[in-house]
Amino acid sequence: MTASTTDAPAPVELAVSGMTCAACAARIERKLNKLSGVHASVNYATERAVVHLPPGFAAEDAVKAVRHAGYDAHVRLRTDDSRALHTAAVDDLRRRLVVAALLAIPLGNLSITLALVPALRFTGWEALCVLLALPVVGYSALPFHRAALRNLRHGSSSMDTLVSLGVLASFGWAVWSMLFGVDEPGYWLGFGTTTSGADAVYLEVAAGVTTFLLAGRYFESRSRRGAVDLLSALAGLAVKDVRVLRDGAEHVVPVAELRVGDLFVVKPGEGVAADGEVVDGFSAVDVSAITGESVPVEVEPGVPVVGGTVNQTGRLVVRTTGVGANTQLAQMSALVEQATQRKSAAQRSVDRVCAVFVPVVLVLALVTLAGWLLGGFGVREAFAAAVSVLIIACPCALGLATPMALMVGVARAAQFGILIKGPDALEATRAVDTVVLDKTGTVTTGRMSVVDTTSFSGAPEADVLRWAGAVESASEHPIAAAVVRAADEDLPAVSAFRALVGAGARGEVDGHLVVVGNLRSMTAEGVRISEPVHRWLVAEMASTRVLVARDGEVVGGIAVRDTVKPSAAEAVARLHRLGLRTVLLTGDNAVVARAVADEIGITDVMADVRPADKAAAVDVLREKGHRVAVVGDGVNDGPALAAADLGMAMARGSDIAVQAADVVLVRDDLNTVPDAIALANRTLGVIRGNLAWAFGYNVAAIPLAAFGLLNPLVAGAAMSLSSVLVVTNSLLLRSFDPDR
Repeated sequence: MTASTTDAPAPVELAVSGMTCAACAARIERKLNKLSGVHASVNYATERAVVHLPPGFAAEDAVKAVRHAGYDAHVRLRTDDSRALHTAAVDDLRRRLVVAALLAIPLGNLSITLALVPALRFTGWEALCVLLALPVVGYSALPFHRAALRNLRHGSSSMDTLVSLGVLASFGWAVWSMLFGVDEPGYWLGFGTTTSGADAVYLEVAAGVTTFLLAGRYFESRSRRGAVDLLSALAGLAVKDVRVLRDGAEHVVPVAELRVGDLFVVKPGEGVAADGEVVDGFSAVDVSAITGESVPVEVEPGVPVVGGTVNQTGRLVVRTTGVGANTQLAQMSALVEQATQRKSAAQRSVDRVCAVFVPVVLVLALVTLAGWLLGGFGVREAFAAAVSVLIIACPCALGLATPMALMVGVARAAQFGILIKGPDALEATRAVDTVVLDKTGTVTTGRMSVVDTTSFSGAPEADVLRWAGAVESASEHPIAAAVVRAADEDLPAVSAFRALVGAGARGEVDGHLVVVGNLRSMTAEGVRISEPVHRWLVAEMASTRVLVARDGEVVGGIAVRDTVKPSAAEAVARLHRLGLRTVLLTGDNAVVARAVADEIGITDVMADVRPADKAAAVDVLREKGHRVAVVGDGVNDGPALAAADLGMAMARGSDIAVQAADVVLVRDDLNTVPDAIALANRTLGVIRGNLAWAFGYNVAAIPLAAFGLLNPLVAGAAMSLSSVLVVTNSLLLRSFDPDR
């Protein structure tokens, strides 16, 4: 039973700082979800938490819970400059990395050379190595130590615990052996054993691991900043100031002061401040940033415009119809953010793994140390293997594998005019094998057009269309509008106009009585219908047929039909190339449906389906074992969209359809359907590749480290490289371009 909206928890978005890995996010999430009635989801990649609070809870309660877990948080506002905060964090990492790199290079050369070549050693050489290593271990590695200490205070552990232990153990071992000496052979390098006293090499391990890990985290953070920038690109389209018309004069005011019904001016080269309708002016508007359409749209009085688009040529006066959160641009941005905040099934599994992974690794490191010692090996070998396990097992790549790909994939989809509401929609495409397309408004334009004109009296067809257009110009019927558009010339005046009961109209044109309508209206007006006219009426039922009579004689006929969108045939062909079956679903009769299906290349047709039965028709396909995606736009498509495995709604359709869908297609172009499916499949492929690498890396590397086949320095480099590879692989989605 669905809860009422009044009982639904109110979502609060928190900006969380201090997280360094997926285990941190999992810990914060557990802490928040322990609060009674609270449901929270924490995203490590975006550094945000979405918290649903029950009545009686304040946002500060959630903030306190995060702080109690050892992290910091504040309620995120739309005005927050997240880029500035992220840039400050990246700059801090860069400074620490520079210090580590500048000291690690001479330390490495000095410590390794002197440790391995006793003849070059001098008095105090070990102390010099320690002094060079101290800033690296104390300053550069401080973020790891700070996070490890925070975890210790709260009885938990994270990736930073592993790194901090590894770095401090390496440094501590070198200092201990320098001060007190260790009566063991030297360091094994694969070709022989070094002389005694080579323990100073562990200073290079401490400095080198810190440098590698900082470099990995720095490049990872820079890459994540690029992804966040891509994600927030839509918000950057918003206009800050607007020229409002008041008392006939233009006043520049902040866009926040704009209200529905206000008139505002858009000059050439300026962005449209809000959704509205043109009341004066003619221009071409660049809509590529919103819909992805490369060709500018011609606008004139009466044509709607969308905030975030750019006026190119003429001056426009626009009446505001939507402001703030009610604009299409704001809704697009909100949908993109919501999609990245929701977690996929894969990410939920990764979170559960990361929550227990670090404690397990700590135990494995202790077991490794004990195993080597019990096996009769020296402290040096046992210690090296244990430190390598600590460092190589950091689950950073695992925590980034899914959210990074989702973030970039969803943002890239938005650039194509495809709004994906959540990762579950991406995952649903994995098994979809059938795409059901609604006809009216989805495959077709949703408005009638003249497809044929026939003369029965020898009069030119252009005159038949001209006489009918003159009469229909006084009518508001959709068929009348189609006839008037098709006439496409200066129409003669009509007098004595009268609408006829039963779909028709009559009027005097150029001194002649002209009647336009169906068979019933012609009969009612006493017009005789000849045999050729009868045959024409019943010859083909895929269009609506209108007769034109002049002075009591049928002079011609006009065939009108809801025309197919130009992109429909290409989109269907692309779906077939993706290996998907297509089905046309409509409430129209079978003849009309079959004609449309044949025109665009669809074989399977489900016609005469009442609106209430569309969801049942989808259920029939699913019961046969098909995984179904439904594409629709109308109110009557809402139940079918909700019943499908994947619902895709045209944004220009009804609000009900958009709300019921998993994917919203902003562009009025059916090619966005295969675009969305292809991009979703590519994103899922990247996620699977990331997870395979991250899991495979840890599964393979931990045993190698435990058996002494990886020294700590190589382990640190491999761990950093693993995270960078996952982030880089995810960012490749930014260049995705659907193949048409």
